[in-house]
Amino acid sequence: MLVGLTRTHVPVLTGGHGSLLAVSPATTSRAVGLFAGIGGIEVGLARAGWKTELVCEVDDSARRVLADKLPQVPLHDDVRTLGALPDCDLLAAGFPCQDLSQAGQTAGIAGSRSGLVGEVFRLLDEASPGPRWLLLENVSFMLSLDRGAAMRWLTEQLDARGYTWAYRVVDSRAFGLPQRRQRVLLLASRGADPRSALFGEDQTSDEPEDHGGILACGFYWTEGVRGLGWAVDAVPTLKGGSTIGIPSPPAIWFPESGHVGTPDIRDAERLQGFDPDWTVASDALEKRRRTDRWKLMGNAVSVPVAQWLGERLRTTDDYSDAGDRALGPRERWPRAAWGRSGERYAVNVSMWPVRWAKPHLREFLQHETTPLSARATAGFLDRTRRGNLRISQDLIRDVEAHLERMTIQPRLIAA
Repeated sequence: MLVGLTRTHVPVLTGGHGSLLAVSPATTSRAVGLFAGIGGIEVGLARAGWKTELVCEVDDSARRVLADKLPQVPLHDDVRTLGALPDCDLLAAGFPCQDLSQAGQTAGIAGSRSGLVGEVFRLLDEASPGPRWLLLENVSFMLSLDRGAAMRWLTEQLDARGYTWAYRVVDSRAFGLPQRRQRVLLLASRGADPRSALFGEDQTSDEPEDHGGILACGFYWTEGVRGLGWAVDAVPTLKGGSTIGIPSPPAIWFPESGHVGTPDIRDAERLQGFDPDWTVASDALEKRRRTDRWKLMGNAVSVPVAQWLGERLRTTDDYSDAGDRALGPRERWPRAAWGRSGERYAVNVSMWPVRWAKPHLREFLQHETTPLSARATAGFLDRTRRGNLRISQDLIRDVEAHLERMTIQPRLIAA
């Protein structure tokens, strides 16, 4: 288990653009999780000392995992039929990203899946007095899709309800996981200041710039024409879908040996911060597709990210906005910002709020990788030849050699 960060704070909170009261640790302990998936937010919050009062999830496979791993937490099956929120201090919603992600249909915030975030505001409007905190989580692509329409709609909804909001793009690599996963954390409150929680810690990235022929590199074999999904000493973002229409594991290239393989699902679970075999309960479903567990992992929230935020919500540190910059109405959404009452301010912080110890990818993996199949390898090489991406020739050479091995081996067995 990753050990979270703890701090001693002074209960004072002010800012040049206004002041808000912080929440004491004793009052921020109960959470409700909507669109809970397999419980990444809830498990992370539990590691930070929070108690989840209710989870809501519509997917059968994910619900089976929740029932298996969080049996003490009441489970509801559809946010649209959830009548009311139980008393809680935090409402968390990693709402569906299919309409907002590059791997999805990019229909936008009005899409049939991502548009379900409107149910969050329905439940908030009907709650009295309602939770102190609201947490929304989604893909970073939402900041640029349709010129940032999704974030604009969300912040307008929050402004209209009197919330102060803050968001930050964070990378899971900052939290000890060798997975390049960049997600938006949008935190809002009517009576507390989300800025100190989200922006109070900041580190510089330790992302390696070059593999140097030593570090393992992750890439998506399902791409190759317009994108590669490349990561040095890490895997690229685990995804619930892909450019070929199915959730698939990334490939990992080991330059020293030339081996090209895909990680075991148990290591994929660990790459999201879960215990290995966290999703095994989904295997019990009839007619379960082979890719279901990969889909569950690709749609999950990294557990240590939620753990860190759960701990940060207890801060009573002062936040100084002296260096923040007012955003114009037509400016692009930056990596981090906050606002209220129609005003918006950019914040100069990185995607690495912390820098927890992160093992090298090859050291992190506990299970043998599966050699990338000949069919998958040939498809990747074909797409790279048709595309115009600048791809490492060392990678291409090793992938071609891998295809040769995978093609010859079946012939030898047959002979």
